Amino acid sequence: MKKLLILVPLLLCSLTYAQENKGMHFEHADSWSEIKAKAKKENKYIFLDAFTTWCGPCKYMSANIFPMEEVGTFYNANYISVKVQIDSTAGDNPEVQKWRADAKYIAKTYEIRAYPTYLFFDPSGELVHRAVGSSDAATFISKGKAALDPSKQYYTLKRQYETGKKDADFILALVNASMEAYDEDFSAKVTNEYLSTQTDLTTPKNIRLLSRSTKKSTDPGFAVFRKNMPKVDSVLGEGSAVSMLKRIALSEMVYPALSGKDAIIDWAALETKLQAAYPEFAASDVILPLKARYYQSKKNWPEFNKAVTAYLNKSGDKINNMELNNFAWTVFENCKDGACVEEALAWSKKSLSGKDAKNPMFMDTYANILYKMGKKKEAIKMQEEALLVSNNDPNIKATLDKMKAGEKTWQEEE
Repeated sequence: MKKLLILVPLLLCSLTYAQENKGMHFEHADSWSEIKAKAKKENKYIFLDAFTTWCGPCKYMSANIFPMEEVGTFYNANYISVKVQIDSTAGDNPEVQKWRADAKYIAKTYEIRAYPTYLFFDPSGELVHRAVGSSDAATFISKGKAALDPSKQYYTLKRQYETGKKDADFILALVNASMEAYDEDFSAKVTNEYLSTQTDLTTPKNIRLLSRSTKKSTDPGFAVFRKNMPKVDSVLGEGSAVSMLKRIALSEMVYPALSGKDAIIDWAALETKLQAAYPEFAASDVILPLKARYYQSKKNWPEFNKAVTAYLNKSGDKINNMELNNFAWTVFENCKDGACVEEALAWSKKSLSGKDAKNPMFMDTYANILYKMGKKKEAIKMQEEALLVSNNDPNIKATLDKMKAGEKTWQEEE
């Protein structure tokens, strides 16, 4: 009987361990050379996650994607995986400290400039593929599959290019791989080389490529998008061509005008100049929301309120509920002026419409603004409803408790 009692806890521990280790398994070796030796011995590819402690997307992948069972199933079967912290902090554990020299070598040798960067090595330790950025599980697995396929491996393709392979389909595959690898200079070079082989830049395949590679008004895609807006929208979706023009206009014309630390912005002149350069869209659609964000960054709440009000009056129903909620929450957190907060209440109320009529996050915003205005009874009633709709969200519950206790639900600026 005692043996059975002993075996049951052991079995439970074993089951718990199995349940908690369905995601990716990362090696805890003493060095990079040890990882490469293990890969060579087991004839397995290496997956290396180069991350930093301050990188938000890195934290997202570690918390949400790496632990997923389907991710673990694929990567554990095909790779020896290792995480390498590139930055150094005072709180680094002994394992991270032991890897510092290797981390510096990896960052320099493989020119890591963005995080997270994923490096894929073949069993002999040769770099064959590279990818950058956070993604969902399916996309992350597809990156790992590409690294196992010589027809998609970035560095394998690049070596073939350098030895003379230059047909159009091959170069297009190389362009896509270079974009995934975040090799910007080389990507621009081969993109232009591929486009020079094309007689029609408005095919769906080429429009999709141009949408990824166009960042400046001097890029080939800019003129193509501008002259073929209906065709671009038919491939990428309604409004895609205008969105690209707006993005480039902001980058090249508008943001530079706001860059001075103590600049006095002539918004009217800026809008007139923008409208003359880009008649394809209403310049106010760009200037008004930007004006609001500008004054928000400056913590100039009276001007922020004026800008948001002007934006609402001009854009009306074009403004989505999330944007309304965000404007209202910004005022709640930062503005002490009663009139300012009262306007935010109207924005918040408007956000509670359509499919968002019972959105608990938006209801929480509305309740907080009511509470800040001194309407405690109404605020508590709304917050209780938000708690019910949210299935007892702990953050909403904590705010409700503060309201009932008469405590502030916001932080005063110092």
